[in-house]
Amino acid sequence: MRHQLLGTARRFGVGVAAVAVTSALAASAPLPAVAAAVPSVRPSSLVDPLIGSSNGGNTFPGATLPYGMIAWSPTSTTGDQTSTGAANGYEYGATRIRGLSLTHVNGAGCNPGAAGDVPIMPFVGDVTSSPSADTKDAVYASNFSHADEKATPGRYTLGLASGATADLAVSKRAGVADFTFPADRPASLLFRVSNSLNGSQDAHVDIDTAHQKVTGWVYTGAFCGRRANGGVNNRKSYYKLYFSASFDRAFSSVGTWHDSTVSPGSTTASGGEGYATGADRAGRGSGGWVGFDTASDNDVRMRIGISYVSLGGAESNLRQEIAPHARVADVAKAGARAWDRELGTVRVDGGTPARRQTFYTALYHALMQPNLISDEDGRYWGMDQAVHRLARGQRAQYSNFSGWDQYRAQIQLLALLKPTVAGDFAQSLYNFAKQNGGIWDRWVHISGATHVMTGDPSAATLATFYAMGVRNFDYEGAFDSLVHQATVPNPDELSDAGCPGQCVGQRPNLAQYMTSHYAAQDACHCWGGAAETLEDAVADSALGQWAKLLGRDAEAKTFTERGAYWSNVFNPATGYIQARKLDGSWVTPFNPASDLGFAQGSAAAYVWMVPQDVQGLAEAMGGRETAATRLDGFFHTADGAWSVRGGDALRYDPTNEPDIHAPWLYDSLGQPWKTQATVRQILDTAYGTGPKGLPGNDDLGTMSAWYVLSALGIYPRTPGSADLLLGAPLFPKAVVDRPGRTDLVITAPDADDTHQYVDAVRLDGRDLTRAWTGAGLTLKGGRLDFRLATEPNTSWGTDPGQLPK
Repeated sequence: MRHQLLGTARRFGVGVAAVAVTSALAASAPLPAVAAAVPSVRPSSLVDPLIGSSNGGNTFPGATLPYGMIAWSPTSTTGDQTSTGAANGYEYGATRIRGLSLTHVNGAGCNPGAAGDVPIMPFVGDVTSSPSADTKDAVYASNFSHADEKATPGRYTLGLASGATADLAVSKRAGVADFTFPADRPASLLFRVSNSLNGSQDAHVDIDTAHQKVTGWVYTGAFCGRRANGGVNNRKSYYKLYFSASFDRAFSSVGTWHDSTVSPGSTTASGGEGYATGADRAGRGSGGWVGFDTASDNDVRMRIGISYVSLGGAESNLRQEIAPHARVADVAKAGARAWDRELGTVRVDGGTPARRQTFYTALYHALMQPNLISDEDGRYWGMDQAVHRLARGQRAQYSNFSGWDQYRAQIQLLALLKPTVAGDFAQSLYNFAKQNGGIWDRWVHISGATHVMTGDPSAATLATFYAMGVRNFDYEGAFDSLVHQATVPNPDELSDAGCPGQCVGQRPNLAQYMTSHYAAQDACHCWGGAAETLEDAVADSALGQWAKLLGRDAEAKTFTERGAYWSNVFNPATGYIQARKLDGSWVTPFNPASDLGFAQGSAAAYVWMVPQDVQGLAEAMGGRETAATRLDGFFHTADGAWSVRGGDALRYDPTNEPDIHAPWLYDSLGQPWKTQATVRQILDTAYGTGPKGLPGNDDLGTMSAWYVLSALGIYPRTPGSADLLLGAPLFPKAVVDRPGRTDLVITAPDADDTHQYVDAVRLDGRDLTRAWTGAGLTLKGGRLDFRLATEPNTSWGTDPGQLPK
């Protein structure tokens, strides 16, 4: 697939558009018209990539394109060459960098997380010692001020205290940079090839003075490799990143280093850093530098391509995507157009400038992934550590699947907005599984199976894609493969390797699970038996819904029944989900604030993680009224104050994936006005502008996708379904552009700070009296017209016979 980066720009209005609403929501109260139009604004201009770069959001501000392979962004330092200020290499409060790295993963939670490959550092001064020996980043790093930093979609500019500046812009797999240096001072670019965020097994650099090129690679991986609970299990390499950089001018000096040895004049070096921590890694590694004479010209232009397949692939990607004499401004302009095309999929009108910025930045972060790993020629590095070509009909091989996080919101948003990308992603995951002995790893980084987290998120993900109309993948083959994983035990499922955080078994102790109908805490070989049971029940329910859509009645019956296994870890005596032992007894002592039996969450949070059977959960709790009252206490303190920012193990945590759907459960409990109020409170207090504008780890777009969907007034009911729960939209109008299908239009003319409640809704011109929509709206498109109010309507959406499951 040739990257169409230089296509014609579309204009997308994000100001208030002139819209006349022709149908009333109710005979007694017609919907007011939306205000007059203001000039359109390109959505990319509303994005602030620095949102989420503090407060643990772990976003990065550097240059990248939608689903891009290259993500060129700073690697910060706080005085330790083997660490950074944040999981993803950039923390807003750490204003010193040791390089501009070529790859990043958005919002991953492990510290350090992944990638950060090949930091390239513009250095002012003479290279007189090995940069790898500069273990405190005292010499070969530089401070900077945020006043000298500018980040926009596809472009990043930074001025350093040393006097050097970097201006970067990218295509999908390549980039161009202008580096400027103070005149008449030594000027170099350091290629720190071994210094990936987690370290490296090996690395190599070659300097070609005749052709003004620097090429090389790093052999690395180790996602979450420093994690205390099992990190040693993931200190392994599973990809090589190749790069080829060419320059517009000759080098005045060259040199390389290996560990503490510096070799001026040398043009080749090799050596990795290892994956250890602290002193065991400090001082190790390799790299090279090229120097420039700045006496008459202090500007250096560099073009660079990358590939996970080969050096030739990196050079071909560069040739195909960036013209030989393209300037940074040219590439940046094309990149902004690419982002406008993606962000313009959703056009919102009205709202405050801050809300528009928060919305479009969230959409930007949500559409950063999945990430491209295939070259222009269709080749990619597979999970079996071999080169493959795209499957028939597949346009791209994608990776970076944070399954446990993404299947709850980001996957649904991707299917809704970009079904073709979703289909290629589904095929990518199936390709990986076939290359991995039929095992669908729950957290895939580049071409590595990392085993991070718990459950079977691939089943929930692909079932959701299919339910939402995604068809451009081998769905029959993928379904059969996932059913096999869920029904046929594998020897790895009895291993404790990597446990608890990176257990190698993707369906841990499956034979025991199918016999006991729950994951036993003392025999599951998993992170936590209670969490594993809930996760597998969600996945199985999704498989059951997928089987029904495929007409596979036997599998539909089996997996639907398995979707109810959650009830086997609900303890009526405590009223909570609770871990059980193999003999059937409950794990004690029990404390709802404890994470015993769970993964990154408490029993108080996990008790709500039954989206596939909310009515069954409510019945177990004593009925819908009782469940709703308990849910009230999950979002409020004892004195009635809101508690939706996290930090209390007994209450809602907006950064904790197992409970991010909890505000929407009121729709299923017959009290939708509480969903409207709770969601609005979270939107207004946990999210916002500025570096602290995300509540926590973005988790590969998951938290941003939650914001986008919630701001539109819709949210997925459960994985494996195309049903949407309804809330109160933030904007007077939103249009979801769906090529080949009818657009999804959402109007709420009264939307503002005071109108947070739904008074009435019409779906395609007809009164809608329930707080959810079926699959028809998702699959075919249509129109939702909301009438909002300042006070709750406690009658709308409450009919017990019309409640979602």
